[in-house]
Amino acid sequence: MGIPEERIDRLQTLAREATEEGEYDRAREYVRLARRVAERNRVSLPRSFKRFTCDDCDAYLLPGRNARVRLQDGHVVVRCEHCGATARYPYGTPGGT
Repeated sequence: MGIPEERIDRLQTLAREATEEGEYDRAREYVRLARRVAERNRVSLPRSFKRFTCDDCDAYLLPGRNARVRLQDGHVVVRCEHCGATARYPYGTPGGT
């Protein structure tokens, strides 16, 4: 793991802790900084980071705290409570069988 990946991992931890403490603006800054680090160093963000951040308002999402998570036909629906944006992620076997 290189330095950018370690920094992104640390920023993800800080964003999670800030969200748990109710510091949503601070968590949002950590998310923005992590995205900037990934962009400048041409590394991709980890899947866990992508799935728990809002693409519209950069909030770090914690289910039950500031995000609503529901299961629908073959996908997970995550709704941000801050801006109302919805993201859908497939789950289950490939091909839907």
